[in-house]
Amino acid sequence: MRIRNISLTKTLLLLLVLLTLIPGTLGCLGTRTVPIGWSGGTIDDGNIFLGSMEGTLVGIDTSTHTRLWVDVTLDDDDQPIIYGSPATGNGLVYLASYTGKIFAVNPGSGVIRWVYPRTDALDPIVSAPVFHDGKVYFGCSDGKVYALDADTGDLAWEAQTGEQVWATPVIANDTLYIGSFDKKFYALNTSDGSTKWEPFQTEGAIISPAIIYNDTVYFGSFDRHIYALDATNGSLKWQSEVTADNWFWTSPVISNGNIYAGCLDGKIYILDVETGTEVIPAIDLESPVSSSPVLSDNTAFFASEDGKVYVIDTTTNESRLLNDLEEKINAALCADDEAVYVHTQTNESLFALNKQTGVVMWKLELSSK
Repeated sequence: MRIRNISLTKTLLLLLVLLTLIPGTLGCLGTRTVPIGWSGGTIDDGNIFLGSMEGTLVGIDTSTHTRLWVDVTLDDDDQPIIYGSPATGNGLVYLASYTGKIFAVNPGSGVIRWVYPRTDALDPIVSAPVFHDGKVYFGCSDGKVYALDADTGDLAWEAQTGEQVWATPVIANDTLYIGSFDKKFYALNTSDGSTKWEPFQTEGAIISPAIIYNDTVYFGSFDRHIYALDATNGSLKWQSEVTADNWFWTSPVISNGNIYAGCLDGKIYILDVETGTEVIPAIDLESPVSSSPVLSDNTAFFASEDGKVYVIDTTTNESRLLNDLEEKINAALCADDEAVYVHTQTNESLFALNKQTGVVMWKLELSSK
């Protein structure tokens, strides 16, 4: 077993978060205290790529509902634990593991192109990788944000924050936006990792991936508020008046002038993007929302941990139950023109639900056991 340079303080903090999160989040299913991973799917050219709970990369053809190749074993020494959705670009699929590595895989053959680091490993990676303009970016539990050459996996730069970085980067106008456990939100130049503006301070850790809209960056914090910052200078536009009853963990979506944010308190908060005021009272799903939603046309799809998938018409803000899969859902949702795809964790499977009716169009079991 490799010895990783993870400080006792960081390890204890990671464990504390794992244990204090709601039951089921970050792998604490019942009495389990070890991470198990859940990866959302990424759609590219009619295929879905996702990480399995067995630590493999799975590629699925959405037209035939079959695997593209035998699931890719990412590490011969350890079973990778995968939380973030894969990224695609430059003719490769990129995947991060909690065991501290980034993998680049050929989507046609399933052959691993490169691994970073070449030897040993980084601290745990919860962040999903992001491909942009020839580089792959991700956050790490060592408190750094990394940029790699997407073709070779060589390190381009690294930037230090004050604590663990579990958030997934978002990139716009050559600026990378990301939050940290140090309660700050950062804007970094994608060329060299230098700070673009003074990090914005909140009162809680920031794990929620941000979203960019009309030169404004929006994100949720563990202080139970949603924030809107000017993307060019980091100045505060607004902080949500409403205070949630738990942490904002997932990425929000924006549609028709409103921001929709799921929360671990089981509610979906709908706020005006210009003012941060509530448009309607929060929609209570009565089960934590740890799965990032997906937006398709004027419909926002959300999943609750108890296995229910909901739709919100963003033109009217009316919500309804699309399907009750009766399986735990933590992984981010994804969608194409016909279906919304749900990676479930109880009996690990990928469901394709008709976006209008919620009918299961097909289902593929992912576990090899």
